[in-house]
Amino acid sequence: MEVKAITKYVRVQPRKVRIVADEVRGMTAISAAHKLRFHKSKGAQMLRKTLISAMANASENFNLAPEALKIAAITIDEGPRLKRMQARAMGRGNRILKKTSHITVVVEDVEPTAVVKPHGTKAKPRPTLAVKGKKPAKKDAPVEAPVEAAAPVVEETVEETNVAETTTDAEAGTSEEKVEN
Repeated sequence: MEVKAITKYVRVQPRKVRIVADEVRGMTAISAAHKLRFHKSKGAQMLRKTLISAMANASENFNLAPEALKIAAITIDEGPRLKRMQARAMGRGNRILKKTSHITVVVEDVEPTAVVKPHGTKAKPRPTLAVKGKKPAKKDAPVEAPVEAAAPVVEETVEETNVAETTTDAEAGTSEEKVEN
């Protein structure tokens, strides 16, 4: 459902309010109100008042939660101009046009979506530093060890044990009995 609020005859140039409106168009209503609160221009203050009025209209008239509101449209129209005169040399005068604006903010209710943080992302690969004159080795390639002179193989001699010394428990009857040589 769309709800709107209109503020008329605001003493701000429409061009300046449109610049601020482009910054918050399409945002959620609460985040846009927070952003406009700290903007330094007069147009942002007036746009924030209109936005808060639209949020209040939605909550009071249609029982919509302010957290579920999103800005559907913002239009800035030109209102009537105030004509003033500025004195110039030799009795002449220049016309000054003081412009006004009509601000319309339309908010709509949307389903709030939960923010899902990305997870399971892999770290970027570390850069490999190449040695001057050599190509860097590929990660999947097997690393070749340098070939050295063959070392003599030392074989250990195993003493032969007497078969009669080792018997199983089943053969001996008990583990305490030992056969002596």
